[in-house]
This record gives sequence, C-alpha cells and structure tokens, in this order.
Amino acid sequence: MKTARDIGFEKEKEVAAYLKKLKYKILDTNFRTRFGEIDIIAKQDGTIVFIEVKYRKSSFSGTPQELVTHSKQKKIIKSAIIYIKLRDIKDNVRFDVTAVNDNDIEIINSAFSIPEGLYYF
Repeated sequence: MKTARDIGFEKEKEVAAYLKKLKYKILDTNFRTRFGEIDIIAKQDGTIVFIEVKYRKSSFSGTPQELVTHSKQKKIIKSAIIYIKLRDIKDNVRFDVTAVNDNDIEIINSAFSIPEGLYYF
C-alpha cells in the first residue's frame, strides 16, 4: 500500500513531466535545508521558479493550494534564499504553487513572494 509520501513523490514527478512539456527547465527536485524542502526548482524564460506541489484526492476538505500556509511559505522562502546564495543566482525569482486534484494540474504563478523589506537572514 502506498504511503502519503509515496503518493506525494509520484505527483511531484507528474508535475515535473508536465512542466517540461510547458518548456520549463527542471534544475532541482526535493532541495532540502534545515528550514524545509522545495519540491521543484525550475527555470522559465530567464526566471528561477520555486514550485510547491500540493495534492488532494478530493476538494472535500479544501483545495490543494490552501495547504500552502503562511508558515509553509516562510519555510520555502528561507530554503529558496539558501539555494539562491549557494548557486549565486542573479535571475529574477518566482514562487509558484502547483495544485493537483486527482489528475488535474493547475499552476498558480506568483502564488506568494518575499515580503518587501522583510529579511529572513
């Protein structure tokens, strides 16, 4: 029997394949830091895109994107800052959420951003 983690990895792979069809270049997957993990890091039209993948079997208890709470966003942003510093990235960055409902994939571009004037380090 598949665990929730197994299903999550499957959905991340499906999303990565979908993004490739849309001409995203996948740079990294499952990038981990002490703050958390970024599911997919890609490049699209000169922009580095940090992508959180969320899956729900049904929307009975809410949509997948509702799972990306403010707390989760902060963890992703902190991890992204580390990635940017490690790779010396100078490109524009964007934070997307990819909501997967059963077999439907919805990309929410610029779902959140680093709050202006707020520094995590």
